[in-house]
Amino acid sequence: MKVGDTVKIDFAGKKKEGVVFKLFPNSVHLKMDFDKDKGKVVKRKLSEFNKGKSGKKKEKAKSEKK
Repeated sequence: MKVGDTVKIDFAGKKKEGVVFKLFPNSVHLKMDFDKDKGKVVKRKLSEFNKGKSGKKKEKAKSEKK
C-alpha cells in the first residue's frame, strides 16, 4: 500500500472506495467522497486491511502441519 493507491473498505455496512492520503506505521488516512462531504479524510488502522489476508494463510498453514 502506497500513497495514492485506491482501496475499498467497509463503511456503515457498505463497501466504499477511498484513496490513500497519508500512511503511518500503524494507521492510514483515506480521502473519501460522501454524498454531502466530498474529500473527507477518514482514519483507519492498518490491521483492518491485513485481517482477511493474513488470517486465512495462518489457518491453512496450521491445518497442513497436523
